[in-house]
Amino acid sequence: MGRPLPYGAGGVEPVSEEPLPPQEALRKARELIDAGRPFAAHEVLEARWKAGPTEEADLWQGLAQVCVALTHAARGNQVGAERLFERAADRLTAYASTGRGAYGVNVTEAADQARRHIGTF
Repeated sequence: MGRPLPYGAGGVEPVSEEPLPPQEALRKARELIDAGRPFAAHEVLEARWKAGPTEEADLWQGLAQVCVALTHAARGNQVGAERLFERAADRLTAYASTGRGAYGVNVTEAADQARRHIGTF
């Protein structure tokens, strides 16, 4: 989860900093979340956000913020998790309002899911 490991402890393989194509980035992020590595999923989505077109920034930033919120939640940081879920929901809602495609992601539902986490810790 991004914490320093004790000396001699085995770590996990870092994710590439190279941006993946949109569909591949979404698939890889989902795999990492399912494997319990939401911060690594954030790294994948952040690379896509930084490499992508400006008009997609809210989509990729919002999804990346969901991953960081999940990381905070797993670490017991309720305040940090809730703030990031709220920011993520706001960005995703802003993107949904543009009517642009989202590579198969139901952005409105993703925003709603993020909001449902607020106040549940």
